[in-house]
Amino acid sequence: MEGGGRVSWMKYGPVVSLIVVLLAVWFRSPQNEGLDDRLDTVLSSLLRAERKVGVNNVARPKVAVGFGGCVDLIVDGISLLNKIGLLHTDQPLHHNYIENEVQLAQSFAYFFAPGAAAERFVLNDTLFSELIEASRDLPGNRWAVGGNAPVMAGRMATEGCDVLLGGSFSSDFTDVLSQHITVAGNIVEEPDIHLILEYSSGAKWGHYTSRRANRYIIHSDDHNPYLDSMDDFAEKLKDYNPDLLVVGGLQMMDNFPFQSGEREALFSRLADLLSSSSPQIGVHFEMASFVEESIMEDLLHYVIPHADSLGMNEQELPNLLSLLKGSNITVLSDPNPRVATVLDQMREVYRILNQRYKDANAESGADGVKVKPLTRLHVHTLAFQAMIVTRGSQWKNTMSATAKASLTANRHVCGSNDIDPSKARLIMDDSFSVSRQEGSQRIPLQETRPVSCWDEEDYEICVAPVLVCTEVYQTAGGGDNISAAGLVLQI
Repeated sequence: MEGGGRVSWMKYGPVVSLIVVLLAVWFRSPQNEGLDDRLDTVLSSLLRAERKVGVNNVARPKVAVGFGGCVDLIVDGISLLNKIGLLHTDQPLHHNYIENEVQLAQSFAYFFAPGAAAERFVLNDTLFSELIEASRDLPGNRWAVGGNAPVMAGRMATEGCDVLLGGSFSSDFTDVLSQHITVAGNIVEEPDIHLILEYSSGAKWGHYTSRRANRYIIHSDDHNPYLDSMDDFAEKLKDYNPDLLVVGGLQMMDNFPFQSGEREALFSRLADLLSSSSPQIGVHFEMASFVEESIMEDLLHYVIPHADSLGMNEQELPNLLSLLKGSNITVLSDPNPRVATVLDQMREVYRILNQRYKDANAESGADGVKVKPLTRLHVHTLAFQAMIVTRGSQWKNTMSATAKASLTANRHVCGSNDIDPSKARLIMDDSFSVSRQEGSQRIPLQETRPVSCWDEEDYEICVAPVLVCTEVYQTAGGGDNISAAGLVLQI
């Protein structure tokens, strides 16, 4: 009897399965069907907005990007911690740098539960080496080209630009770069390795559960903190005549054990390089995870005054604003902020930095001043993209650039150029307030025109929803890809 039952099931199983599928389609919830239709409409509308502007592949835009680079070793963070026997801690704590396993557990827990991105320097070489060795044979690990500058350079080359990349790499590293990327810098035998601990939304570690997918990055760099490609980069830059100069990777200097005066000297040389570039060339600075107050002060003194454009995420925006207002660094902020909150913070950063520019101009008098006004601010969050662009500035196509940034977020995180709506969801509200001030206008999310743009004071604001990837391939490098893609359409 048992055998006969199995034969009957095997004989009619495919038919039964087909009936189940047909019934599922027939009785599919109208609500789910409506959500599917909505995602399809938003996607097609974003793609249409992106396609309104193309990159001239005949006269490819020229971009110079510095500094540094590394090899990323990407692993499942929880699997690695379990493998090395690192138990969860009951004391989530922020540490500026990591010296031992206890601090690693505390720091990871601090950022893991809210699902906030973080990057920390490991002062203990032995600990870092042990973590790398444990990761090498971890199932599912991947090696990839890493570092802000190479990742942004790679995206810009893919999107139709020719790129001068400043960094010191191994020959193996340069061999895998796009043919449209020219490297300026030294050849090194052993590249710096960054260990990327990825985790998914709802991942569990002890009694902690992550609120969203993200990554915790640790490194112990030897080359990147010294910006040792800067001289060669500056020399090649003279004849390169780029349309855009991009600076990133400076977080490698955060909490690095420099000798007295070394970091200030490096920043001074970088400021000279930025100020010597043609005023017609746009300069973009990509923020990152900075926790040392003194390096943030250095950025405000040596780098940000020379940048027309800034890019950052939802953690880095309140961090910068807090420092600009004279408060302490904000290490951890809401990983899923509301649109109104982000826009208010962006307006304030824009206002404060441009007031500083005006004050510097007034103080310099007839001697002139090398600092630049901030004319572009791009903030990328999990749920949406937001840009502020000064009207009449060199930055163009803001609406299309915001749409492209949104689409790139999904493409990178899902690991596919083709966006599948069945692997995405909208988490931005159906309507958003343009400010937290009482009585502020609310803007509905229109599926057929999902990028909302409007004018305020001397600038335009654009906001676009992100089709959030639900089957995460990789979060690391997301911000760099998003920022780079948005810039490509605006130069």
